[in-house]
Amino acid sequence: MSTPQQQRAFWLRHLHNWHWISSAICLIAMMLFAVTGFTLNHAGDIEASPKTSQKTGQVPPSLLQQLNAEVTQRSQKNADTQLPTSVVQWLETQHHIDAASKSAEWSPEEIYVALPRPGGDAWLRINLEDGALEYEKTERGVIAYLNDLHKGRNTGKAWSWFIDIFAFACLIFCITGLFLLKMHASNRRLTWPLVAAGLVIPMILSIMFIH
Repeated sequence: MSTPQQQRAFWLRHLHNWHWISSAICLIAMMLFAVTGFTLNHAGDIEASPKTSQKTGQVPPSLLQQLNAEVTQRSQKNADTQLPTSVVQWLETQHHIDAASKSAEWSPEEIYVALPRPGGDAWLRINLEDGALEYEKTERGVIAYLNDLHKGRNTGKAWSWFIDIFAFACLIFCITGLFLLKMHASNRRLTWPLVAAGLVIPMILSIMFIH
């Protein structure tokens, strides 16, 4: 039967292992989220210099005919609003425009595709009468890009999964840290007052100063 000292050593070893592993996983992302938390909090004080670029073009007659043929069919059957694969491939090859898996707004006169992205915005319009193509992209800079990563704005499924995994790793880091605090608290008298301060201070600020 294990002694209390052996049990303590067992839990300390495992808690330290989980604590440093989770901290290693979280380290870079936590620094990123801390920096972008500051930039988001001071968004009004940080000037951005948006850069807008435009492209124009002409949809080939064969693709334009295909798009016009699908307008009525899609509106009647409430079909998938995405652009046909052939059009998506042509946009990528000829104009380096990524419209894959993007919803489009179809009308008898034109097709409009919103192409939001982290740190900027973009849109695409195809005139169904003459095949004229218009594309506009706005980039708001690196800080806006990182801020959108923080918020998970228009970042796609992969980044969404990363945020979930990162949040879970942060929970492990915090929970193991709390147990380690508990196990060392007897030798550190300020442990629980500091933990309590971390809870009470935000509560006081939210009650007294947030309206």
